[in-house]
Amino acid sequence: MARFVTIVGTRPQFIKAASISLKLKAMDGVEEIVVNTGQHYDKEMSEIFFEQLDLPAFKHHLGVGSGCHGAQTARMLAGIEGVLRQENPDCTIVYGDTNSTLAGALAAAKLNIPLAHIEAGLRSFNRQMPEEINRILTDHAADRLFAPTRKATANLIREGIAEDRIFLVGDVMFDVAIRYGAKAQCESKILSQLGLAPKNYILATVHRAENCDDVSRLSAIFEGLNRAASSMPVILPLHPRTRNALARAGFSGKIGRNFQITGPAGYLDMTMLEKNASVIATDSGGVQKEAFFHRVPCITLREETEWVELVELGWNKVVKPVEGKAICEAITSRLGHSGQNGSPYGDGKAAEKIIEILLGGHPS
Repeated sequence: MARFVTIVGTRPQFIKAASISLKLKAMDGVEEIVVNTGQHYDKEMSEIFFEQLDLPAFKHHLGVGSGCHGAQTARMLAGIEGVLRQENPDCTIVYGDTNSTLAGALAAAKLNIPLAHIEAGLRSFNRQMPEEINRILTDHAADRLFAPTRKATANLIREGIAEDRIFLVGDVMFDVAIRYGAKAQCESKILSQLGLAPKNYILATVHRAENCDDVSRLSAIFEGLNRAASSMPVILPLHPRTRNALARAGFSGKIGRNFQITGPAGYLDMTMLEKNASVIATDSGGVQKEAFFHRVPCITLREETEWVELVELGWNKVVKPVEGKAICEAITSRLGHSGQNGSPYGDGKAAEKIIEILLGGHPS
């Protein structure tokens, strides 16, 4: 019996884990134990994803919740260490670049439990981002590094990681997009609920700390979105962090009429909103990729992106969130835009390749 402990805690990790967990669940002689750190802790950001993506119920819920980076990571580390001692898995699996990722990596490494990092090798080259530190430390602690792209593989080799630990498998989020795209089309009613016509609205998501905690950047982003809303309606599924930041900054009452704010969207509803948007403006790494999967042009409201392939193919444009007029112009210039063809994220079979390697085989 092969035993895996999977560490998740945030919306993007629930999505990524779905591709692996569903296949493991169907296999004989394999047990997966899911640990939810509780980094995203309200229903809209956590439980609904387990329900919609048919994820196995988590066996351990640490209930860590929010907090500053050091305290949050420390609570996760202590909790995960206890779980790993109890479960004694053959391998610990972590995803992405969150504090949950780093805590899982540290706990496994200190207990000498083999560690697999899915979505390894991404680099923004901005060490001011907590996610960048989490990625680097996790990659250098991992025994098996599953890279989604050729550039991610090259980053790992350049940092001196042994090539026999690195596996180019593609992106598990692409697997999920293929699997659940038709389900979203059939089950989601979000467009009719919001009164939206396909390709007649701008979709926006804002949640990163560097944007929400900096009043000048937050002001520039919402000035830009308000300006863009004069050309086409803006739909904003609001992250709890952003809601709190807007309230603190006194911006909540300064949003225009052509601007529609909703609660956080589940995976199926978000898929439909992304597929049918005319353009997407976001600071989310996952939403950038999902925009590309659905061939929707994207504006990234950051200083840089780790998903450089999207910029090179012309589907994504990085815009520093410092001036509202420039943000508006970038968004409106992408209306009706198309990038180049390309398949930088694999063939939709990343999960199969990862599981084959984890069980001792070789990728086909």
